[in-house]
Amino acid sequence: MILNLFMINAETLNKDEYQSLVESLDELLDSGAADEAHPLAGLACMVGDLISAYEQKHYQMPTEMSGVEALCFFMERDNVRQQDLPEIGNQAKVSEVLSGRRAINLRQAKDLALRFAVPLTLFID
Repeated sequence: MILNLFMINAETLNKDEYQSLVESLDELLDSGAADEAHPLAGLACMVGDLISAYEQKHYQMPTEMSGVEALCFFMERDNVRQQDLPEIGNQAKVSEVLSGRRAINLRQAKDLALRFAVPLTLFID
């Protein structure tokens, strides 16, 4: 889906448009737009601002949460399933972590922090 960025209102952005923006931003960044000197850097910034506005409205992150609660938050936000978390291990290990039978270890916390681009401390209790 091609979106006309000038027609998008961050207040009325729907989930499909949001997902399309996320995919577009990934493509822009893959093409080099993360470099401020790149011709598409301004477009990447605009798309990022729209994504950020949508996330602030629809994915308010609680201020106090455990590492598992943080993981669940990011899984829901990014539509990540248990089998999509190699940072923790196989699906059985992910299930143990999510149910509280196993803690998130330091290696897993580092990998999750990199994946979700958040501070490591969010996953450490």
